[in-house]
Amino acid sequence: MSEEKKPTFEEALNQLETVVKRLEDPDVSLEESIELYEQGMKLSAFCNETLENAALRIEKLHPDSSGGESPQ
Repeated sequence: MSEEKKPTFEEALNQLETVVKRLEDPDVSLEESIELYEQGMKLSAFCNETLENAALRIEKLHPDSSGGESPQ
């Protein structure tokens, strides 16, 4: 994942799915597996960060809806 142009969340998620499929291939070499793993970890971190930022934005719009259950 290049620093110049960050992918959208959907693009990153699709790339992550592709990486996982490649890692499941028994014919992938150890070196390629390591590179795929590193790429997958970066994509996963990007997706997690994007989701966390989206949740924070929603929280700012609706501060009373923290996602937890209301007390009874």
